Amino acid sequence: MSPGKVLQPVLKMKVDELFLCWLSQPATQLMLKDCLRRIKNEEKTEIGNGDSGNSRNERMTNKNSSQCILGDTRLPLLSFNPPQLSTTLPLATPAGPRNASNVRATRRSSGTKVVQTKKEETLQPSLSQNIPTFYFPRGCPKEKVNIDAVIAKIERTFSEFPNERATLEDMGKVAKACECPLYWKGPLFYCAGGERTGYVSVHKFVAMWRKILQTCYDDAAKFVHLLMNPGCNYLVQEDFIPFLQDVVNSHPGLSFLKEASEFHSRYITTVIQRIFYTVNRSWSGKITCNELRKSNFLQNVALLEEEADINQLTDYFSYEHFYVIYCKFWELDTDHDLYIDRKDLARHNDHAISNRMIERIFSGAVTRGRKAQKDGKISYADFVWFLISEEDKKTPTSIEYWFRCMDLDGDGALSMYELEYFYEEQCQKLDNMAIEPLPFEDCLCQMLDLVKPQYEGKITLHDLKRCKLTNVFFDTFFNIEKYLDHEQKDQFSMLRDGEGDSQEVSDWEKYAAEEYDILVAEEAASDQWNDGYEAELNPVDHQKANVLKYQMEKRPFFEMPSHLADVDLDEYDYEEDFE
Repeated sequence: MSPGKVLQPVLKMKVDELFLCWLSQPATQLMLKDCLRRIKNEEKTEIGNGDSGNSRNERMTNKNSSQCILGDTRLPLLSFNPPQLSTTLPLATPAGPRNASNVRATRRSSGTKVVQTKKEETLQPSLSQNIPTFYFPRGCPKEKVNIDAVIAKIERTFSEFPNERATLEDMGKVAKACECPLYWKGPLFYCAGGERTGYVSVHKFVAMWRKILQTCYDDAAKFVHLLMNPGCNYLVQEDFIPFLQDVVNSHPGLSFLKEASEFHSRYITTVIQRIFYTVNRSWSGKITCNELRKSNFLQNVALLEEEADINQLTDYFSYEHFYVIYCKFWELDTDHDLYIDRKDLARHNDHAISNRMIERIFSGAVTRGRKAQKDGKISYADFVWFLISEEDKKTPTSIEYWFRCMDLDGDGALSMYELEYFYEEQCQKLDNMAIEPLPFEDCLCQMLDLVKPQYEGKITLHDLKRCKLTNVFFDTFFNIEKYLDHEQKDQFSMLRDGEGDSQEVSDWEKYAAEEYDILVAEEAASDQWNDGYEAELNPVDHQKANVLKYQMEKRPFFEMPSHLADVDLDEYDYEEDFE
């Protein structure tokens, strides 16, 4: 897919999806069974009265030669009281032997087309009127929701504030009055216009929230409505910035960042990329209500209130995970322009990734927009996707990430030629290491036995998602270090690791925890001779600020103030950042 191209929805696929959803309803199945039973009964009656039916048709043919022989075709296909079968057959259905001979004889005798019809009958109302609504894009309406009671509770909460006006600091109480998680307070405040005036009046907020309660019926729809731009029904990356900035400013687990504002934008960028990495399963760059509903993001937002240690929320908000990602990026970004090129990325993990795979990453197969390919470089946001995909190749998004890279011709399947193309460089690296590589034919047999593709001669994305050892498959073709690690393990141990689907700790969490311990150990070792310099540079509390020391110690020149309006997820103002 070309860079910047967005997948467009197909109307037929959506109609088919809605039809199958309606067809799977128990009420629909009962109705269809009843209709089939009635049709079968009518069919038996029609066969038993075949002679009388033919004589009646002949009399009607002689009476009126300008009417239709098959009768009124406007009757609904599914009806609780269907007419005789002969009146509901389509025009292309052949008539019975005797009927056909009578019609041909009549046409030959008269020399003109002969049609007949029955008297118009009263049409029954279409059954579509009786089909219950089954598609709720904004959530299924709840029957017992007293909107007036909720509004009254909100008004009582506003009465506690001066002039019945709530500031951002007061919105925690308002969020609770709205029966929302605490950290919805930022979106509630901004959606009601508080960013422009610095406060929200009771009348403006009540009008906004009443409209949401009347049109949005679950948390996903409400959250999207609070964050989205006017006229949209989805969320883009920039929509999350005010919400996450409020989390950074008010969560106790991030209080040490108040005096290190230069890291706010980097942390926010990391969290946003992790949100889209996990939630935006369509790769469209737009999170819909349905995608948000199927994810665990809102549950994690609710946990922000209960969990004081932000690092326990490893799916999206962990600061330790951000610290690892950012440090890995900074080590590669030698010129510190917050972009890395092919040579920079090739140095990751001591040149473990093959050059052919790096070329595919920079080709636009897995990067977004035109900015990502500016001067043959990728941004920090793209690196977040790369690192998570590289260290955990078992998640759906990471499998899709590497499948897109290996699918050279974009036909939706990995051919034997594409596998051999990537394996050739692996063989060259093994030769340089004085290790005899496995012939491609033997390697291919192993991989086919591992994946067990549904169709011979190609491996599809569906095949890889069914495989329990996708990490072994991918590493074999473009990561030499991990490939050698897999070769040293016995097959049974790898199978045990692959079968651990219910494991609580993912490969990414293991990697992040190990790398964070290494970085902390390096920082602790440097404390023995650099305490005085660090104390002057970083006045933040030592225990809570240890995650910043490594960065500040290695990069004392890096000063980049960040404000909410200055956060750009794709590009930064380098002239101002590095004066």
